Amino acid sequence: MKSEIVITEDGSSSIYLPELEEHYHSFHGAIQESEHVFVKNGLTDFLDANEVSILEIGFGTGLNCFLAAVWSIQHQIKVNYVGLEPNPIDLDVMRKMNYSNGKYLEFNLFYDRICEGEWEQELEVNENFTAIKVQKYLQDFMSIDQFDLIFFDAFSPKSQPELWTLSVFSQVYSLMNTGGVLVTYCAKGQVKRDLKSAGFIVESLEGPPGKREMLRARKLSV
Repeated sequence: MKSEIVITEDGSSSIYLPELEEHYHSFHGAIQESEHVFVKNGLTDFLDANEVSILEIGFGTGLNCFLAAVWSIQHQIKVNYVGLEPNPIDLDVMRKMNYSNGKYLEFNLFYDRICEGEWEQELEVNENFTAIKVQKYLQDFMSIDQFDLIFFDAFSPKSQPELWTLSVFSQVYSLMNTGGVLVTYCAKGQVKRDLKSAGFIVESLEGPPGKREMLRARKLSV
């Protein structure tokens, strides 16, 4: 599928897919969106934890994984990360992402070890962060491990309706520890209703720049 590298409004890179009319991140700011949705409203819930297990649905450019790795160093909290991506981005394209932009001094370390690391193998980024990139669709993914935090970052329901269904959210619910959190940029009413039907307690939060709302969902029972 043809792709184009674009620069979003905060100066950070993203990818645009003309065929789907989809950006991998908000054109208002790739880093701003990821920090707001997945760090501020996701990882911040676990500042008192000793260890956090994350499942990302939509590894994409690796930006969310990278920000989670930076967070783990900043707070000295161990993170075990699994990223699902059935259609990995070509490395030549990923090498052109500009996420360092002077803000994250750790960029080269994580780029080398996360983005260029082998798929289906545990990548020991450092003593605080391990990652496994899995080339599978969510529907084909199985795990004996449970997760504390879900980064639900699939393309929009318009482009990937098969990933925004009650059956998918029920599958995700079964993969989570009690007390676990799911965060997503999407705030559509049907998504909210399906999350509730799957058993989640759902709240609408202020969205990232350019978006009114986002969703956070919690698993409060087995």
